[in-house]
Amino acid sequence: MGKLRPRAAETHPRSRSQPGSGGPIPRAPPGCREPLRRGGVAGSLRPGARGRGGGGERPRPRSLAAAGTRRGGAAVCRASGRGLPAAGPAPPPSSCHSPRMAEEFITPVYCTGVSAQVQKQRAKELGLGRHENAIKYLGQDYEQLRVHCLQRGALFRDEAFPPVPQSLGFKELGPNSSKTYGIKWKRPTELFSNPQFIVDGATRTDICQGALGDCWLLAAIASLTLNDTLLHRVVPHGQSFQDGYAGIFHFQLWQFGEWVDVVVDDLLPTKDGKLVFVHSAQGNEFWSALLEKAYAKVNGSYEALSGGSTSEGFEDFTGGVTEWYELRKAPSDLYNIILKALERGSLLGCSIDISSILDMEAVTFKKLVKGHAYSVTGAKQVNYQGQMVNLIRMRNPWGEVEWTGAWSDGSSEWNGVDPYMREQLRVKMEDGEFWMSFRDFMREFTRLEICNLTPDALKSQRFRNWNTTLYEGTWRRGSTAGGCRNYPATFWVNPQFKIRLEETDDPDPDDYGGRESGCSFLLALMQKHRRRERRFGRDMETIGFAVYEVPPELMGQPAVHLKRDFFLSNASRARSEQFINLREVSTRFRLPPGEYVVVPSTFEPNKEGDFVLRFFSEKSAGTQELDDQVQANLPDEQVLSEEEIDENFKSLFRQLAGEDMEISVKELRTILNRIISKHKDLRTTGFSLESCRSMVNLMDRDGNGKLGLVEFNILWNRIRNYLSIFRKFDLDKSGSMSAYEMRMAIEFAGFKLNKKLYELIITRYSEPDLAVDFDNFVCCLVRLETMFRFFKTLDTDLDGVVTFDLFKWLQLTMFA
Repeated sequence: MGKLRPRAAETHPRSRSQPGSGGPIPRAPPGCREPLRRGGVAGSLRPGARGRGGGGERPRPRSLAAAGTRRGGAAVCRASGRGLPAAGPAPPPSSCHSPRMAEEFITPVYCTGVSAQVQKQRAKELGLGRHENAIKYLGQDYEQLRVHCLQRGALFRDEAFPPVPQSLGFKELGPNSSKTYGIKWKRPTELFSNPQFIVDGATRTDICQGALGDCWLLAAIASLTLNDTLLHRVVPHGQSFQDGYAGIFHFQLWQFGEWVDVVVDDLLPTKDGKLVFVHSAQGNEFWSALLEKAYAKVNGSYEALSGGSTSEGFEDFTGGVTEWYELRKAPSDLYNIILKALERGSLLGCSIDISSILDMEAVTFKKLVKGHAYSVTGAKQVNYQGQMVNLIRMRNPWGEVEWTGAWSDGSSEWNGVDPYMREQLRVKMEDGEFWMSFRDFMREFTRLEICNLTPDALKSQRFRNWNTTLYEGTWRRGSTAGGCRNYPATFWVNPQFKIRLEETDDPDPDDYGGRESGCSFLLALMQKHRRRERRFGRDMETIGFAVYEVPPELMGQPAVHLKRDFFLSNASRARSEQFINLREVSTRFRLPPGEYVVVPSTFEPNKEGDFVLRFFSEKSAGTQELDDQVQANLPDEQVLSEEEIDENFKSLFRQLAGEDMEISVKELRTILNRIISKHKDLRTTGFSLESCRSMVNLMDRDGNGKLGLVEFNILWNRIRNYLSIFRKFDLDKSGSMSAYEMRMAIEFAGFKLNKKLYELIITRYSEPDLAVDFDNFVCCLVRLETMFRFFKTLDTDLDGVVTFDLFKWLQLTMFA
């Protein structure tokens, strides 16, 4: 990490095209502040790629019994691999007329909205989402479904990710695409007489890329096979096409802080009897193809996997955190860092950046592929003609096209190596894996990604136990999506998180006094579900974060959301190395003890999304999300009796109210719209009948659905006060307020609300362009003030808690 310098605003990093970006990114003129845009490692379907794998023996169609549904097979526990009681005799195959699942599809019941959030939080507190207690994705229970299929003599068909064109994709692989013509979904038992889940253990050669541009994912899978413990977290033991086979398999993936157990059927896309996408070099082996299908399921389609960064796959298979190294400015001891990372079981990947779309998957003179993801699978120092040479081993997910330079398969350099060492390194021709010198690696490749299972300092031999904290947050238009520091008017509304660093790092025996003392920590900001939303035209947002030092006067205060003035007068103490359109941005820091505020954001304001912020610290550190405490500082409302009300107001009221001396909803609408029409500076379409009904219900104290003299007097005084506030915060004098101006106006009116309430208010009271007109502003403040005063009246013991029975709750909510 380079030296951290305070900056008052985001400066644009070096702009360049990245693997899979779909084209070059023009440099910004000097002085422009723009984000770094980076596409995936493979951004499109492989040009001219053909489906491979499958093939071999093509048996005639067989009955379900012959296809592997065996009676009395031992069921296998999803996570532990322990044997369960046998499922019992299955019905005769003739009872099932097709390979479709015979039973009705089980539809899970979901909570929605706020209740779903509460339920999720409670489940997490009970340990749901840890690897040993993974969440059943979409409510599907692997063991229950498998046993049920065995009992019915039917093969599982996954209606949550059915074998239909929509599961393939939405554009290039969409239902009407020529690229999907002729694709048929088939089970391995239809392709081979003896399909296998895993043959002789999972190895790197089990992963060969098909027609999909997901080399980034396959490079991650290949790296996963180097560590059996990690592999069998993702690929649970005990699955096969023989014992207990029911056409159903499951895999466990880490998704944004939680482990999920994903169920799939074994219907795979084929063309001409061969797998279209990933396949094994061992033709009848299918674990890698089924894992790819599970990953496609959680992301919505196969096409959603096209283009990406290897770090995504690394993290979704481990829950680890990835650090990046730009090889043009790599640390001098990078080779030692790689050795230590491989020894510790970290996953590594690398790639060559592209400068234009013409470079995408272009093959260099020495057979390296640009814009393509490679796995780093080994590193070794060898004695070559009396000198030690640093070598590094990589694998191309294609299973072919290998480096032809020095130390490649069959190169003359191997003749100068001890035969035993040469055999130990297993130099093999054309298997996609190859060795090259570290010097050539540094010259040919652009970027290295290392996914650490824990973010232990790579430069130290000594194991460190890091403390980890995870927060989930949202960016919402008009309320919490403020953009980066380039947008000072809105930057302050972004979510904020406080870090309290207290203990400095222990002395590092490997450092020899070369670094300043401080508190080490790593921040990783990850945006959620963006692949799944590609079919709706959304893709990765450009994200990053800034770190600010808390001033002495605000230290120790638990709930202080820093406001605009603070950010206008204070520079960031540190920040992410770049704002970039990757799923995750991570940076390692070392700062002096103190309190700091982290502000994660999209580059531009009003870009919506959900995110996860992970905080890793070497020493114990306090963290909390900053948010204002909900409260209202309202003056005592002067309630006058009818005798005390001004005679002029009484006279006006008699003219407006009619014979019954009360104002109905329709009469209130007429009155307010007549008054507001005289204020030509206000942008408004007038008060709606629903708005007036809401105001009458909130102000009506005797419950007759109308406003008497005293009630109307209170409402009238409030509206006059709201009008003055509205004009004060209509800063551009447009006749309406922006969502951000409304937030300041609400606070000026005496209300302190948290970000969730602001999200709800903006959603309910703003127009599609996020403008808030006068009538919506009035309705919002009337509701806020009335509800705060109502709560205060009921909170007799001032403990901030009010208890309702169901009738009272319904009476309050339905009437309001």
